[in-house]
Amino acid sequence: MVQRRPLLQGGLAALAGLPAGAAAATPARGPKVLRMALPSAEAGFDPPRVSDASSLAVLGAIFESPLTYDYLARPSLLKPCTAVALPEVHDNFTRYVVTLKPGIFFADDPAFGGKPRELVAQDYVYSIKRFYDPAVVTERLYIFENAGLLGLSELRKAALASKTPFPYDVEVPGIRALDRYRFEVRLARPTPRFEQQMSAPATFGAVAREVVERYAADPMAHPVGTGPFRLAQWRRSSKIVLERNPRYRRPLFDGQPAPGDAEAAAVAEQLRGQTLPLLDRVELSVIVEDQPRWLAFEGGEIDAVLVPGTFAPRVVPGGRLAPYLAQQGVQLSRSVMAGVTFSFFNCENAVVGGNAPAQVALRRAIALGCDNPALLKQGYFDQGIVAQSMVAPFNSGYDERMVSELGTHAPARARALLDLYGYADRDGDGFRERPDGSPLVIEYAATADQRSRQLAEIWQRRMTEIGLRFRFAFMPFPELIRRTLAGSLQMGMMSWNAGPDGDFYLSLAYGPNASQNNDARFSLPAYDEVYQRQRAMPDGPERLAVMAQAQRMMLAYMPYLPHVHQVLNDVSRPSVRGWLRHPLMEMRFLYADVST
Repeated sequence: MVQRRPLLQGGLAALAGLPAGAAAATPARGPKVLRMALPSAEAGFDPPRVSDASSLAVLGAIFESPLTYDYLARPSLLKPCTAVALPEVHDNFTRYVVTLKPGIFFADDPAFGGKPRELVAQDYVYSIKRFYDPAVVTERLYIFENAGLLGLSELRKAALASKTPFPYDVEVPGIRALDRYRFEVRLARPTPRFEQQMSAPATFGAVAREVVERYAADPMAHPVGTGPFRLAQWRRSSKIVLERNPRYRRPLFDGQPAPGDAEAAAVAEQLRGQTLPLLDRVELSVIVEDQPRWLAFEGGEIDAVLVPGTFAPRVVPGGRLAPYLAQQGVQLSRSVMAGVTFSFFNCENAVVGGNAPAQVALRRAIALGCDNPALLKQGYFDQGIVAQSMVAPFNSGYDERMVSELGTHAPARARALLDLYGYADRDGDGFRERPDGSPLVIEYAATADQRSRQLAEIWQRRMTEIGLRFRFAFMPFPELIRRTLAGSLQMGMMSWNAGPDGDFYLSLAYGPNASQNNDARFSLPAYDEVYQRQRAMPDGPERLAVMAQAQRMMLAYMPYLPHVHQVLNDVSRPSVRGWLRHPLMEMRFLYADVST
């Protein structure tokens, strides 16, 4: 699972609960409705086109990938979803064969002409080919191109050159249906962890060609999948309503909590033997600002919420639920996020980019002048861990013992580095100019919310201390993503959540990924070689050593400035059962329940 998150926000809580019960055996009840808040506006619901947390939370309820994760197992454990079993792996991790379960159906839609529509292997073939279609704007094509799905890049290049529609009906060896329920993926190079990509609904979620073609004018507004819910209502940037999908196959819960995990064991006890989903409807309100979002929870307008950072000292003082909330039966679940909040430098920008010594020195001086401990304490209210590198917890390659200069504030060293490379205050106004004497102004972009403005104040003070002039631009999260992908920003703050393989975080600096997930547009052949080497290696100490080398190179050239791995505090009303967050999966509403 890979997702962008708005600054200082988390995703939705993972919820689980008690059975809905059969109508014939229990008294009549109203529909079970879970009301929650999204901390940022959604972009839409077409899998290849979105990567923001709000959109992905909805996609995870509508679309299904061949694999998923066990809801309770820690560390994370892959298991089948629409597939019968984990993929067959052949030819040194270059060929994967997936067999689907028969009898899985898409939600009803006019595109199917009033007939039930079964999920078949060709649906996954079509869904992956969409990532290669030049008409589909996506930032995750790199996932497939880096693995080298045979023949698909050539189809894309031909479509671009001829300016003709992408030839979906041309069969290629990279992904093809073997029969009605089996498809295979063939890769140009060994990719030992490719099956992990098959767990993400936004990457490997099955869409139906009839639906995409019927709603070609606005595919973001017409998601139709095989998952437990379907889209019932959407007011853009305001409210999203999901309702139970009558065609869903109603599986039995089968989670396996880790020994000693009391919280997961309690959820397993509640869900044992129950058919899913347990909810009838999910209502999601977009509430961007911290205060109204928290007041909506306190006022009973929503059932569960990720505690806004500004309210953490009041709600979870010392990491424990405040007594006034505990007395109301409010439930707390705390978890470290499998993600990192960071700043990126546009390495194609004439001011902060490039790999010449003076340009690298500027980025490193900014990192030394940045005060990550203060950002954590004052901006995140100590709800997190200072990041020592870009690789996040719950990912291979993450080393909790690692110590880098990111964990300290070193303004004297920053000033000395700037002096050494000719960034001097030539006009006496207190701010430095570039080595050639031209003005030095750094423009920094962030989301338009109260928390970003508070962080900007810390940034402003620290950069002024070392003689750098910063200007800040605040914008909605979708606009921040758009301008990041367009390469029109000089610096910006972003958050990624991904796992379980640290390869994703290393891929952020891989040159060919520029304009996709490589927000920094960083390019260094020596780094690309190290990245490719670790990617092809099997898991083990040798690969971890190469991953550590790649992390050191990222720290040396500083295309990214990591800040914090957030600690997330999820609270829910007593009516919400078994509240639990999985660090990687997005299919969370499947396990939710509320008492009526």
